[in-house]
Amino acid sequence: MNRSFPSDLQRAIQQSLQDIASQMGKPLNEVAAKQLYQEADALLNHVPHESLTLARVAGTLLVYRVQDTEPEELEWFKSQVQQCSGDVEIEELMESLHRTDAL
Repeated sequence: MNRSFPSDLQRAIQQSLQDIASQMGKPLNEVAAKQLYQEADALLNHVPHESLTLARVAGTLLVYRVQDTEPEELEWFKSQVQQCSGDVEIEELMESLHRTDAL
């Protein structure tokens, strides 16, 4: 159920990833931004999703990468996304991550 987004949107998300990485003091080149986008898109391939969900998943992958998160934690996140059946569940997962980080 691959839903492809216009290339303008893809470029905008990739540019946002690069901007966020720069703000975090860890610049990201175009190739790395494209890889993060593609990884997020592949994770969401099994469900219909909105562009905002794709951007949020890509952003989360960026944070895991920039913060040198343990590989097990990254794999856990990916498996959780793959178990979701749609946008609502994915958004709930994202919200739960933010609540946990705030504690």
